[in-house]
Amino acid sequence: MAYKTILFEERDSLAIVHLNRPDKLNAFNQQMLHDLLDVLDTVDKKDNIKALIITGSGKAFCAGADLSSGKDTFKHEFKNSDKSHHGFNRDSGGILVLRMYKCLKPILTACNGVAVGVGATLQLAADIRTASTNARFSFPFTKRGIAPDACSSWFLPKIVGISKALEWSYSGEIFDASVAKESRLITYLFKPEDMLRETIKLAHKLIDESSQVSVALTRQMMWTLSSSSSPYDAHEIDSQVIQSRGSSDDAVEGVMSFLEKRKAHFPNKISADMPSVFPWTKNKFDEE
Repeated sequence: MAYKTILFEERDSLAIVHLNRPDKLNAFNQQMLHDLLDVLDTVDKKDNIKALIITGSGKAFCAGADLSSGKDTFKHEFKNSDKSHHGFNRDSGGILVLRMYKCLKPILTACNGVAVGVGATLQLAADIRTASTNARFSFPFTKRGIAPDACSSWFLPKIVGISKALEWSYSGEIFDASVAKESRLITYLFKPEDMLRETIKLAHKLIDESSQVSVALTRQMMWTLSSSSSPYDAHEIDSQVIQSRGSSDDAVEGVMSFLEKRKAHFPNKISADMPSVFPWTKNKFDEE
């Protein structure tokens, strides 16, 4: 499929997306939202795609919301967004991030330059965030007279702690990649010329020797159960998933490949072999 605001490539079991409005510093708009949602649906449906990498074209990752509508920017944002039956128009960044949250494949972001507003907050739903040494970040919502978007009030404190999340969100300051790394917003820093190549290598490290069904379940278990009310919730789901997977063809292959000292070739597919216990959560927006 041809997209208007992104470049999409399938390469060696990976989907690689470049946000592609370089003349606008890859500013986020409704078309980019819908392009990315379509990519996420494609990634989940295709068993041959095992991980997703998102980066930017040109010198920016994403400079935030497209402000070309001037004072009417946020009126247009909500006028054009999907209408919720809950009585409010949903934030576009939040729609994207929640779809990323539900994704069954590992997501990595490779921040190649400036990441402001939703350009920063959309990265929070990635499993691993890498950046080039010339990347810069800002959460400038208070400076625009609005408030944090894209579920960042849930994600950001979990990643960097409440004090750092509030410091950045109150001030809207611009900070560089080294500060992002020190604060655990970014996991790995690379030279600009090495960033995408190293991120691709990292993605292959995550997927090449692992069962795709087990990876999908692990992703959802970690994201959903880490914020549950007690470890008893995790124990309940862990037990059911392990019981189901323990009798799977993947489990047989995993044990035999270990005993025979060879690389495993897992036969199960996400499209056909997810256990009946999944999904174990139902979210209020799932039917929209």
